[in-house]
Amino acid sequence: MGPNYKFSQHKKCEFFPCHKVANEDKFNCLFCYCPLYTLGSKCGGNFVYNEANIKDCSNCLIPHSENGYEYIMSKWELISELATKNK
Repeated sequence: MGPNYKFSQHKKCEFFPCHKVANEDKFNCLFCYCPLYTLGSKCGGNFVYNEANIKDCSNCLIPHSENGYEYIMSKWELISELATKNK
């Protein structure tokens, strides 16, 4: 199997690209909704908490980047632990 499962793009999406990027051809839509969001401050992304204490990830490109798949998989154990706690 090749690495094609790591990259998906949906240019017909009305939100594409959902973040400003220099090169839309490398914009990865695979993780449209980032699985790291639930990790809060442990996600490692470029986020802020707004005045309503809601995590704002609009300046983060990790899930849409060239190596985003690998980074998210490196955090999968933490995500899995949260899922186990919330059975």
